[in-house]
Amino acid sequence: MSGEDTKKGSNGWGGGFRAKLDHYLYSGEKKHVFAGIAIVGVLFGVPWYLMTRGSKQQSHQDYMEKADKARSERLSAGSSKAR
Repeated sequence: MSGEDTKKGSNGWGGGFRAKLDHYLYSGEKKHVFAGIAIVGVLFGVPWYLMTRGSKQQSHQDYMEKADKARSERLSAGSSKAR
C-alpha cells in the first residue's frame, strides 16, 4: 500500500468530513436545502427568542409617551434643585 492509500483508506471511501460537507452544501438536494434552512433558522431564532421573551413589545407612541414623561420628571426635579 502506498502512503496515499492509507490516508484515504483501502475501502475506497476517501474524502472525509470536508468532502461530505461540500456534498451537502452544494448538492442542491431538497432534503439538504431544507436541513440548511432549518439550521439557519435555529441559529437565528433561538437568540431572537431569548432576547425578546418577557419583554412587552411597545409601539413607537408608547415609547415617546414614556420618554416625554421621564424628561418632564427630570426637568421638574432639576428646577426644584436649582432653587
